[in-house]
Amino acid sequence: MRTARLGGAIGRLVRGRAARDEDVPDKRFDRAGGAGDSIGQCSTTGHDCIGGIAMIEQYVLDLQDVDEIPVAVVGGKGAHLGGLSRIEGIRVPGGFCVTTDAFRRIMAEAPSIDDRLDQLSRLNPDDREAIRTLSAQIRRTIEGIAIPGDLAAAITRALDQLGEQAAYAVRSSATAEDLPTASFAGQQDTYLNVVGPATILQHVSRCWASLFTERAVTYRQRNGIDHRTVHMAVVVQQMVFPHAAGIMFTADPVTGNRKVATVDAGFGLGEALVSGLVNPDVFKVRHGEVVAKAIAAKQRAVHALPAGGTQEVAIDLQRQEQPALTDAQVLRLVQLGRRIETHFGRPQDIEWCLVDDGFQIVQSRPITTLFPIPETGDQENHVYVSVGHGQMMTDPMKPLGLSMWQLTAMVPMHEAGGRLFVDVTRRLASPASRAGLLDVMGRGDPLIRDALETVLDRDDFVSSLPDAGPSGPPASGASAPIETDPAIVTELIERSQVSIAALERDIRTKTGPALFDFLLGAFEEHKRVLSDPLNLQAIMAGMEATWWLNDKLQEWLGEKNAADTLTLSAPDNVTSEMGLALLDVADVIRPQSEVVAFLRGVEDEGFLDELAKLAGGTEARAAIEAYLDRFGMRCVGEIDITRPRWRECPTTLVPVILDNVRNFEPGAAERRFEQGRQKAQKKEQDVLSRLRALPDGDQKADEAKRMIDRVRTFIGYREYPKYGIVSRYFVYKQALLEEAERLVQANVLPEKEDIFYLTFQELHDVVRSNQVDDQLILQRKDAFRSYHALTPPRVLTSDGEAVTGAYRRDDVPAGALIGLAVSAGTIEGRARVILDMAEGDLEAGDILVTTYTDPSWSPLFVGIAGLVTEVGGLMTHGAVIAREYGLPAVVGVEQATRLIRDGQRIRVHGTDGYVEILP
Repeated sequence: MRTARLGGAIGRLVRGRAARDEDVPDKRFDRAGGAGDSIGQCSTTGHDCIGGIAMIEQYVLDLQDVDEIPVAVVGGKGAHLGGLSRIEGIRVPGGFCVTTDAFRRIMAEAPSIDDRLDQLSRLNPDDREAIRTLSAQIRRTIEGIAIPGDLAAAITRALDQLGEQAAYAVRSSATAEDLPTASFAGQQDTYLNVVGPATILQHVSRCWASLFTERAVTYRQRNGIDHRTVHMAVVVQQMVFPHAAGIMFTADPVTGNRKVATVDAGFGLGEALVSGLVNPDVFKVRHGEVVAKAIAAKQRAVHALPAGGTQEVAIDLQRQEQPALTDAQVLRLVQLGRRIETHFGRPQDIEWCLVDDGFQIVQSRPITTLFPIPETGDQENHVYVSVGHGQMMTDPMKPLGLSMWQLTAMVPMHEAGGRLFVDVTRRLASPASRAGLLDVMGRGDPLIRDALETVLDRDDFVSSLPDAGPSGPPASGASAPIETDPAIVTELIERSQVSIAALERDIRTKTGPALFDFLLGAFEEHKRVLSDPLNLQAIMAGMEATWWLNDKLQEWLGEKNAADTLTLSAPDNVTSEMGLALLDVADVIRPQSEVVAFLRGVEDEGFLDELAKLAGGTEARAAIEAYLDRFGMRCVGEIDITRPRWRECPTTLVPVILDNVRNFEPGAAERRFEQGRQKAQKKEQDVLSRLRALPDGDQKADEAKRMIDRVRTFIGYREYPKYGIVSRYFVYKQALLEEAERLVQANVLPEKEDIFYLTFQELHDVVRSNQVDDQLILQRKDAFRSYHALTPPRVLTSDGEAVTGAYRRDDVPAGALIGLAVSAGTIEGRARVILDMAEGDLEAGDILVTTYTDPSWSPLFVGIAGLVTEVGGLMTHGAVIAREYGLPAVVGVEQATRLIRDGQRIRVHGTDGYVEILP
């Protein structure tokens, strides 16, 4: 029985107070407990409580008894070692755990630490010097506290029970490490080959203190973990002296492939590998076979000293290039790894030692950097393409946002890691649809196409399906012939406006379960508008005309990306109008000095109400309100309904307005649009004139003219469907938040925004039952925070492999950053690396470098000279607006925000698709 075994564990505690099985309530410990476990006093028993479960104070536990104990008592490493010790066939060095009770007792000996923790929590994670100084003070204080006699005696008696072992490893085990969402690998300290009780006690203190190393403090702050919720246990284990040691990942840590295990191996203690002293031998294993290996020249190793501690030693020359493990040993080790992975239910990062031809496991933790795999419930191979890369929003989405997008999308979508993916396996497998899919993907993002072709090159992954039936809409959309008539665009816009007006009117009377029934019907209307054949034809007409012009004019005239100029200031582009309209707002505000000064200090979202008190404030407020009436439903990451809209957070626009006030003269919006229109007109005349001079020139010129008219008519409309989607989303959101307010008033939810962590159907159930699972919401919040650390792949397979595409170009200068040319021209200027639109501080001539730009970034485009993004394609919103404004732009530049430093001078080659970092 689980409870009886736990009672026995505590009964064997080596401390002063006697303990009996009946001291432990007949309740279950939660093994998943982590940094957030609540530790307090049980009102009934007076004992310590963890997560509401009463328990007696305990200082030392044998590792064999740890498997049933929460992380909050023994820390992540201790909990995993306890679990390992119970897996059949897994050998773990004997030892014990000094629990977090001992740590809390030590911390209570130094009240001054509380003040320092308060100071630490207020520091910015980037203030490294302050963190370094304060952390060092806390560590010195902890190391200076004498271990109480009864606690020291408990540890010493535990050492005695391990027998005649002379040397030990003393290892930190924090409650916020080795967790499913944050490994904290290497953040606290481990000490090897510690000899003698006095020295072991000293190193236990050092482990407690290592909870406040600079790296651990910074890691916690960046992961949003409160220092006060984290406690330190210490694992003391019998030291092993291996022939070889290393690390095994049961999934490939680079590609994420769950079917490929990676083993790193070296001679002596594993410290040589962990510290980077030597390059390891690397073995890759798939399906019980070593499929790749690289044997390194291992010149050094770390060995234990007889008197304690370790030292580096030179390896005999004849052994340096010998493998640390045989293939047979590698396969045996991977079998053990798979057993451990099965026990813990997820891929593991495992530290191992080879002793006398047998493996001992000294640590196992989850691999937290792997991107999750969409759940399908089958064993088939699947290939997924990222939705976020196409929608220019690769951040994680909250559950309500994910489910709402899924309910309103035109194709089925699968969630993983807070992102959405489309399963393209059947379209890849069928020759009838494969070419079209690859063509559209390649035009949108060449890296996605190359990644898909990489998967196709593996004949064993995507089986050919010559008779595959329909698998969603055709890859190129519904592109039937369409007349070049501006009235078509006018009609489509009017249809969308009428539909949205009906939604706003009809939703007002709906509450409770009836609201959700209404919304399900509204989602069908949402999809009907998007799937209107005329809508799809208009979208594709502009895109296909752009592709035709670029292809043919390069073939006939040798000119790259000619359509970039021909699309300047195209009519009916609601996204480019959004940027120009904010210039008009700046024109109203610029003459009002009091308003400008007030806006420079604005922080509160209610600032619009204060404007009326200022000279010129009434006019300024009216201009901003009119802008919000038209564009207030937009925001960064707007495909996630849970993101705050400009109407909800108008302060987001203030820095952009002030930039416009500073950088532009009155009337800039009208001038910019007219200049673009004239430039496009001049380009058209030039192109047609040059074509007529060619053989068959009149025919070529007539064809080009038809396509130019088509692109001018329809390319602006490319932006309108997204505007319609986001407009409808804001109506949905307002109605759902009103429902959330009713749940708050009924004490069902503590905060309105908690509904963002429920799916649409779960929220429907809560509204119907007036009951909510608080723990589910907390788990969703933790998961959402963890998803920010994950990089979503463009292409993901059901094996978990993130397939990275390549441009495969050799026509760029050495050292240049390669991307996709989306807006012609070359510009040189200061790079401004901006990850948050609200933090933009741009000067005229700056080049914006960021991860992605959805339509909400367009107001910044009027004030920059060029654009570089990590994500994007020829027809994504940032590319369309860059062309609209005539900005040289290169998108799809991998790691641009890391490789380009803020303030560096760069040269953007928008015609040829690369970026140079200048001296």
